[in-house]
Amino acid sequence: QVQLVESGGGKAQPGGSLRLSCTAFGFTLDPYPIAWFRQAPGKELEGVSCISSRDDSTYYEDSGKGRFTISRDSAKNSVFLQLNSLKPDDTAIYYCAADRGGSGICRVPLLESDHSYWGQGTQVTVSS
Repeated sequence: QVQLVESGGGKAQPGGSLRLSCTAFGFTLDPYPIAWFRQAPGKELEGVSCISSRDDSTYYEDSGKGRFTISRDSAKNSVFLQLNSLKPDDTAIYYCAADRGGSGICRVPLLESDHSYWGQGTQVTVSS
């Protein structure tokens, strides 16, 4: 009944852009920091970005700084991740996840264990 659903993935050329969506069903995202993670083939899950609930402050890992933008639209019960200037190394499955720790602020560094609601992921492939 409680579900997060990612969408917007696909194939892009190097230097291109994609916009990922994370939408909640069965609960509201408003109280929770929402993070994006990704997992590339043969690599460990890594944090990408996070947006807080209390003040909408944002956090970016070095991999996406200056290229990625996270945002929240409460009316749509959604969080978005804009991916610009894509590189082949960005190829991965991207997941959104909610932190129910209670503070409303992103906990960093981003850890899988701090997030309890997860989507099924959306594939991003960057190649020419």
